[in-house]
Amino acid sequence: MLDVIGLTPDEERLYRCLVQLTTARVGELAERLGLSSTDILAQLEALRGKGLVLPAGPEPDAPLRPLAPDVPLGEALLRRQEALESARAAVTQLTEEYRAGMRRHDAGHLVEVVTGARALRERLRDLQNGARSEVLWFCRANPLAMPGQENVEEFDALARGVRYRAIYERGMLLEPGALADVEQGVRAGEQARVLDRLPVRLAIVDGRTAVCPLVPERGSGEPTAAVIGRSQLLDALLALFESHWLMATPLGPAAPPVAPDGDGHRPDPDEARLLSLFVAGVPDKSIASQLGVSRRTVQRRLADLMALAGVDTRPGLAFQVARRGWI
Repeated sequence: MLDVIGLTPDEERLYRCLVQLTTARVGELAERLGLSSTDILAQLEALRGKGLVLPAGPEPDAPLRPLAPDVPLGEALLRRQEALESARAAVTQLTEEYRAGMRRHDAGHLVEVVTGARALRERLRDLQNGARSEVLWFCRANPLAMPGQENVEEFDALARGVRYRAIYERGMLLEPGALADVEQGVRAGEQARVLDRLPVRLAIVDGRTAVCPLVPERGSGEPTAAVIGRSQLLDALLALFESHWLMATPLGPAAPPVAPDGDGHRPDPDEARLLSLFVAGVPDKSIASQLGVSRRTVQRRLADLMALAGVDTRPGLAFQVARRGWI
């Protein structure tokens, strides 16, 4: 057992015997261990060299006594530990060099390219079905492979406790039926925010896999996308999402209505939906189209809400909406 720190099994056996006897002569040790005196003397000399037995006295057959093992064996153990730590550090460095080399010479270890809307759609579905903690989305207008109403996997994932955070490009909310799809997701538990522009389309699952569309395939025009595994590139995409999440405006559900504020006002579902679009920066004309009313009606309702909030500007209304928790 002590061979890892330089003690052979025979030397360990002899030392243990001497420790048990406290003091003994060569002949007694030879008899107990079933060895010749020559073998015992050779092993004793090795133990003396390792600081475990007192040096030989002037008498040839003087009693032998063991020395405490903690100092000599402790020093050997410490040297062994230092050697193991150095070896571990070397293995870690070699592993990093190996991974870096593989990434330089084999892009398949970093990025997989998926071609075609159908293949991309299936990959997004598989990733969501396998999600365990969180899915992040950059949702731009004119989806390439999976319109919001087709993404039923999101609702299954939300139901089993997966967190969804989505940032929508404002132009996407102007598409017919888009707002209703977003509201349905929010009611199911999605956290939604909106920005004027997003830099890329992006999905990240569990912080370990990202899907980012590339340029269309030359010739066929089919969409292509990069599936990116754990790497510094993925870390950069995660940081990109988080920075935009902090800048984005929360997009609340149209229902259920929130509790009354200090003045006793409780926005009804239509008002909550109107305010959600208003705070998101959607133009009056587009809000009217989404709500199925005239532009004048939108302006009148916003004016009424400004009066209720006690402000006379739209920025003031946006501030009061957030302060009063109207959406």
